[in-house]
Amino acid sequence: MIEVWQREHIALLQKTRILDLCEATDVSPYTGKAHHFISIDCAAWVNMVPITEENEVVMIRQYRHGSQDVTLEIPGGMVDAGEEPAQAAMRECKEETGYVANAVNCLGVLNPNPALFNNSLHTFIGRVAEGPRIDHASETEKTEVELIPMERLRPLLLDGTIDHALVCATLWRFLDGWRQGDSWWEERA
Repeated sequence: MIEVWQREHIALLQKTRILDLCEATDVSPYTGKAHHFISIDCAAWVNMVPITEENEVVMIRQYRHGSQDVTLEIPGGMVDAGEEPAQAAMRECKEETGYVANAVNCLGVLNPNPALFNNSLHTFIGRVAEGPRIDHASETEKTEVELIPMERLRPLLLDGTIDHALVCATLWRFLDGWRQGDSWWEERA
């Protein structure tokens, strides 16, 4: 049987505006011996699958500094302090695309990488109305909105065009439900 390790101590190694790098001392339930582990403390994240009335997914193209490449993603980001994940998903969608969702339904909660991260990814779907469409540009970021017909999602996931693992996980969950019928997301609240 797999047992839970006992956390003895945690130390902050580096604090940043997005995440904290920590070192934990955990005690093995099998040997009683303490071991050191690196972990990343981070706020919860959200991903939003915004669907237009024409059954298109509102997506964003942007350059990512980690991979040093342009990605195709759905809106998403960090949950602000005191904010509910559903509110964060609607906020991120509006901020990043200009499309407005008045309500969202949860597709589930995922653990981004349990070996390192202690946070959760909350995934949502919602029907959206177009607001003032936003192609964002600043000194450090440029994004472009792209509408993708639902039937193109699977090929874009399979050929690696959409390769952000958390976006892929969210979209595969969505596609599994979409195959079950158009009202799937409305029934899943």
